[in-house]
Amino acid sequence: MDVLALYREAGAYHEGHFLLASGRHSPKFLQSTTVLQYPHLTGQIGQALAEKLREEGIQADLLVGPAMGGVVLAYEVARHYGTRAIFAEKDGKGGMKVREAFSIQPGETFVAVEDVLTTGGSVLKAVRAVEALGGRCVAVACIVDRRKEEGPLEGYPLVSLTRLTFDTYAPDEVPEWLAARPLQEI
Repeated sequence: MDVLALYREAGAYHEGHFLLASGRHSPKFLQSTTVLQYPHLTGQIGQALAEKLREEGIQADLLVGPAMGGVVLAYEVARHYGTRAIFAEKDGKGGMKVREAFSIQPGETFVAVEDVLTTGGSVLKAVRAVEALGGRCVAVACIVDRRKEEGPLEGYPLVSLTRLTFDTYAPDEVPEWLAARPLQEI
């Protein structure tokens, strides 16, 4: 699957000056919500991620996505993976929580699903929320891995459909050519 072509097809690949959720600045941005509004594209992504998890030999009882962006993606991957999907949402204290309506059995295994991984902050908050209820994370899965370093995410195996390393900059490291462009907060 050519993920970048899929994002371009949906009008979800942007160039400019963006302030990412991670607090870093980037000249390129992938707007997954634009892609995930189209069921046929979301279905393709969900099927591809589910197949990749199987190819990697990863077996889990459920999938979890961080709200809001990960809700639709976790559901669609779970539909093709053959398991259930839940989500974690902000707890108002800087972390995430799992609603009481979702039951997690001690030792139940899960995969945390995210759209674009830049630092991993959001998906790791979702992981911690499920682990706090007794779940055991067996992998993190994403559409796009944007991290500079490859490999696991804090010890969790990482499965991604593609790896795209767009440059990102800390607020005090933004180059002049990028600072000259109008800033768009995401």
